[in-house]
Amino acid sequence: MLASAVVALLCAAMAVFIVVMVRQATTEARSDRLFVEATTLGAQTRRHVPDLSESAPGRTIQVFDQAGTMVAATPDMADKPPMTNVRPDPDAYYTTVSCDERVFPHGCMIVVAYPFHRQEGVWQLDLAVPAVPWYVGPALIFPLVGGCALLVAATAAGGYRLVGKALQPVDAVSGHLSQITASSDLSHRVPVPKYRDELRNLAETANRTLERAQSAVDKQLRFASDASHDLRSPLTAMRTQLEDALMDPRGTDWPRTADALLDSVGRMQALIGDLLQVARLDAGVTDHHETIDLTELVAGELERRTATTELRHRLTPGVLADCSRTALTRLLNNLLDNAERHAASAVTVTLTLEPGAAVLEVRDDGEGIAPEQREAIFQRFTRLEASRARDPGGTGLGLPIARQIAQAHGGSLTLQDSPRGARFVLRLPARAATGPVRAAAHGAPASRPQDRPEVR
Repeated sequence: MLASAVVALLCAAMAVFIVVMVRQATTEARSDRLFVEATTLGAQTRRHVPDLSESAPGRTIQVFDQAGTMVAATPDMADKPPMTNVRPDPDAYYTTVSCDERVFPHGCMIVVAYPFHRQEGVWQLDLAVPAVPWYVGPALIFPLVGGCALLVAATAAGGYRLVGKALQPVDAVSGHLSQITASSDLSHRVPVPKYRDELRNLAETANRTLERAQSAVDKQLRFASDASHDLRSPLTAMRTQLEDALMDPRGTDWPRTADALLDSVGRMQALIGDLLQVARLDAGVTDHHETIDLTELVAGELERRTATTELRHRLTPGVLADCSRTALTRLLNNLLDNAERHAASAVTVTLTLEPGAAVLEVRDDGEGIAPEQREAIFQRFTRLEASRARDPGGTGLGLPIARQIAQAHGGSLTLQDSPRGARFVLRLPARAATGPVRAAAHGAPASRPQDRPEVR
């Protein structure tokens, strides 16, 4: 009985730990998805106030104008007080869990307050989704309870001698788990018993869980640190310029100061846009996939670009793939921006069709990248010396976003050998062409539409 009680306590501690960790992760994921939805709806509301009278079930929305007056709401929120009284800064947002029975009589909700700019002033969009229950869901709690029950039953039937030997490792594992739970220090590991039994498997599973949790937390901390560092630079520059100008208002060249401030604002906008894209990709938010003619997409983007260098292309007609047009356009432009930044005189784009794969190559005739640095450039916020010299305002997120988009489409993006410059190779799963493939268009400059060869 004593051994069974100890094992039951151990299972309870593990179950509580797992439930707490999974609930926290689920809450963060749900909050991220809610923020993405708020961003999308906010962009729509900038143009016109949506009609929420017939909103789909599960959506709880309130829209307030610059005076704090509710101008639109879903039917369940039309006659109720605001979901939250918090009014965040215009360039920030606020997420909270509300259990106010006047607003949400059926339980707690996760609420995000998202301000956005309209011509009249700063409006606010409040969205809410149900909060994650303490048990997360049946798919988690039932296996945990069932697993603990089976382990306790097996321990009780094992006999006094086996239980006696198992008490010592149980106490050690329970102590370490209690220490980890109390301190939230994921660097600790539970001791692994000497003998290969259920307790050893449990300890190893707990250690693997701790390793994955620590890796995820470290990754988020590094990302937050890098993002805050890159955001701090333009903010510091803007503050310095404003302080210098205010020290001598009459002698300040205000148009020149405004131009300098606009440059810093542009850097912040680019970085924030990249951070939002990274957040969408990390959260698994993908756009609608459809069958797209990659040849037409690439040719159209090359025609629309205002190139700083000569653009050459050789595109195989009729290359089809199932993908998101928006995401692939972002990927292509990231590669072209990078190539134009480093090219000496020309950038060459090649699209070919291999068995089962569409292959897009973007090459430049610049200095190239050393083999030992080819993977480093795909790490977030990593910028080589050449990139910093050519574009001091870059974010270091363009290539990582491009690779993550490729992987989200079941493809790959690599940097491969080239006689001169850098050669980025994108491979995507291709669809079979519906008709015969004609001869490929040969390379030619693409800086002006009338100079481009016809792509058939």
